[in-house]
Amino acid sequence: MRPAVGFNHPLDVLKDPDLDHREKRAILSSWASDACAVEGRPDLRWPLGAEAPIPIDHVIEALARLDRAERPIN
Repeated sequence: MRPAVGFNHPLDVLKDPDLDHREKRAILSSWASDACAVEGRPDLRWPLGAEAPIPIDHVIEALARLDRAERPIN
């Protein structure tokens, strides 16, 4: 799997045509992890390689978009 380094926003992960859903979920889930939390700011994550902190709400929304894209249409 390509490393998660170099993405600046969760939407960059979602738009990457070289990643499959499983890889995108792995990257976004790692960003949601407390290991990426900015000390003293649990509402922000700063993934390795990102230019700036990312609000956790943006990460969660990207995961929700991925869920919707994976859902079969009935």
